[in-house]
Amino acid sequence: MTIREETEAIERAILSPYAALSVTSLGRDKPDEPCPIRTCYQQDRDRILHCKAFRRLKHKTQVFLAPTGDHYRTRLTHTLEVAQIARTIARALRLNEDLTEAIALGHDLGHTPFGHAGERVLNEVCPEGFSHYDQGIRVVERLEKDGKGLNLTREVRDGIFQHRLDGTPMTMEGKVVQLSDKIAYINHDIDDAMRAGLLTEEMLPVECTAVLGHSVRERLDTMVRGIIDPSLGKPAVTMKPRIQEAVGGLRQFMFDRIYTNSKPKEEEGKAQQLVASLYQFYMEHTELLPREYVEAVWMYQEPWCRAVCDYISGMTDDYAIAKYKELFLPKGWEY
Repeated sequence: MTIREETEAIERAILSPYAALSVTSLGRDKPDEPCPIRTCYQQDRDRILHCKAFRRLKHKTQVFLAPTGDHYRTRLTHTLEVAQIARTIARALRLNEDLTEAIALGHDLGHTPFGHAGERVLNEVCPEGFSHYDQGIRVVERLEKDGKGLNLTREVRDGIFQHRLDGTPMTMEGKVVQLSDKIAYINHDIDDAMRAGLLTEEMLPVECTAVLGHSVRERLDTMVRGIIDPSLGKPAVTMKPRIQEAVGGLRQFMFDRIYTNSKPKEEEGKAQQLVASLYQFYMEHTELLPREYVEAVWMYQEPWCRAVCDYISGMTDDYAIAKYKELFLPKGWEY
C-alpha cells in the first residue's frame, strides 16, 4: 500500500460522511498518473502554490491601492488568511482540509492589478465581459504552464469558480472557502482601515459589534464559531442567522465608509484609466502581446479581447504601471 492509499484510508475512517474524499474525486479532465505520496487534492494544492499566478498575488492590490507601509494586506496575504480560516473550520467539521486549502489558495488567481477597480474596467471595456472568478478558471485550465494548465480536479476548479457571494459550490469544502473569504476580507479590511487612521473601533456600528465583538480577534472568533456550531454533523455549511445578519451589516458599513468613499480609493480613478489605456493599446497592437497569449488565440479560436484581458489581468500593480510608463510617457534621450 502506498502512502497516498494509506492517507485515503485515513480519510475514509475519520472524515465526516459529508466530506469530499480524495478517492471519490470526480477527477481531472486529462488522465494523470496518481502520486504514490500525495492525494489528488494535495497535488492540486501544490500545483497552485508553485504556479506563477500565485506568486504574482504578492504584488496585487487587496483593497488599499499603493499604501505606504509594509503591514497592509495584499492579494497574497488575503489568500493566506482565507486558507487559514478555512482550514480551521474544515478541521472542526471533519471535512477534507487538503481540498479546502487547495480551493482557498486558488480562489483569487484570476484577480487583476489594482483589485476590483481593475476588474470593473476590464468588464466595461471587454465586449465579452470580465470577472475574476471566470478568469481564475482560465488561469488554471489554459494559461498556466505555457498553455497546458494545471489540470486540477473538478472539485477544486468548482470551488475557485463558485467562491463568489452568489456561488453554489458543489462541496462543503467549497462552501467553507466561500464563507471564509468573506470573514477574512471584512476583518482584515477593518484592521487595515484602523491602521490607516480611517476607522476607530468606536466608529463601527454598535448593532454589529454587540453581536460580533469589539476587536478583530473577537469578531473572527465569533464568525468562525458561528459557522462551526450550526454546521457540525450536518450536510450543509451555514452561519447562525443572527451572526450572518451582523456580518452583513458590517460588510455594508465597509462598503459605505471604506470601499467606495475613503481617501485611499481616490487613486482608483487613475488606476482605472491606466488599465483602460493598456487595454486599448494592446487591442490596437496585438502583435506586441507575449507569445503565449497569441498562441492561445489561435489554439482556442478566441477573440483578441480575451487575450488582451488575459495579459492585463495577469499583471501585478507594479508591472502594469511600468508598462504604462513605457508605452505612454515620454523618455529622455541624448545624441
